[in-house]
Amino acid sequence: MAVESFAQMVELARNRGPKRVAVAAAHDPEVLLSFEEARKAGLEISGYLVGDAHVIEAIARQEGISLADFEVIHEPEPTKAARTVVLLAREGKADIVIKGQLKTAELLSVALNREIGLRDKTLMTHVGIFEIPGMHKLIYISDSGVVPYPDVYQKLEIIRNAVEVAHRFGLEMPKVAILAATEAVHPKIPASIDALALAKMAEQGWIEGAIVDGPMALDTAISEYSARVKGIKSPVAGQADILIVPNVEAGNIMAKGILYFARARMAGHVVGAKVPILINSRADEAETRFLSLAMAIYLSTEPATQSK
Repeated sequence: MAVESFAQMVELARNRGPKRVAVAAAHDPEVLLSFEEARKAGLEISGYLVGDAHVIEAIARQEGISLADFEVIHEPEPTKAARTVVLLAREGKADIVIKGQLKTAELLSVALNREIGLRDKTLMTHVGIFEIPGMHKLIYISDSGVVPYPDVYQKLEIIRNAVEVAHRFGLEMPKVAILAATEAVHPKIPASIDALALAKMAEQGWIEGAIVDGPMALDTAISEYSARVKGIKSPVAGQADILIVPNVEAGNIMAKGILYFARARMAGHVVGAKVPILINSRADEAETRFLSLAMAIYLSTEPATQSK
C-alpha cells in the first residue's frame, strides 16, 4: 500500500528502530527542536552534535531540550564540523547526516569528496516529498539541491533515484513527468530536448518500474483539466507522482514556492550516498526538519554498525 501522507510515513518510521544521527554545526535551534518533535512522535534517535558546544548547550537549556542521548563535540568551524560528521557516518557510527547552521555546499563538498566522502555507486541527488493542500497524494520533486545543471545521463540517475524512493513509499509504478516550459520540443529550450531523449530512453528500458513522459509543462503534469484542454494524451498527464525539474534553480524555486505560497509540508534528503544526508534550508522550521528526519529513518533500514 502506498504511503499517501506524512502521518503514515511517521507511523512507519516508528518501527524502523533506533537511529544515530550526526549533525554538522548543530548550534541551530530548529535542528534541536526537530529532535524534540521526533521524540514526542516516538522516533528513537541518538548520536552526535558537532558544533559550538556552548551555544548548543545554551539552546538546549533555553528550550528545555534534553541532550542525554547525544554526545556534544565542540567544533565551531563549519568545514571541520562537516568533515567530522561525514567521517562518523563513513566509520559506521551514524546512520544519518544532518546539516545544521552551515551552508549546503560546505557539507556536500565533504560528502562528495572521493577519498573521505560518502559516495556510493550512484549519483547523489536530492528527493523532496510534498504534502500539498488539495492534493490526494504525496508529490515527489527532484533534483532541487545537489546537481546544479545536470546533463542527460545525470538526469537519468536523478529519475532512477526518485523512482527508487517512490518504490520504497509503496508506489509500484510511479508516473514521472520530465518538466520543461512546454510540451513542444524546441532547439532553444535545452530542457525540452533532454526530456524527449529521456522519455525515449525510458521506452527502451533504461528506466525500470516507472511510466515516464516528457517534455511536459507543470500544469499538464498535475492537472487533468489542463491536459484535457491542451489535448495532451499521456498516461502521465494530470497524474504525475514524480516531477523532474530541469536544474537546481528551477527545483529550488518550485520547492520554496510550494512551501510558502501553497503552505505545503515537505520532507527531503540526499539519496545515493552511503547514508541519507539532510540538507534542509537554514530557514526551514523544526517541522520540516522533523519530517525530513522521519523520511530518512523510514528509508534507512540498517542500524549503525558500531556503538557510540
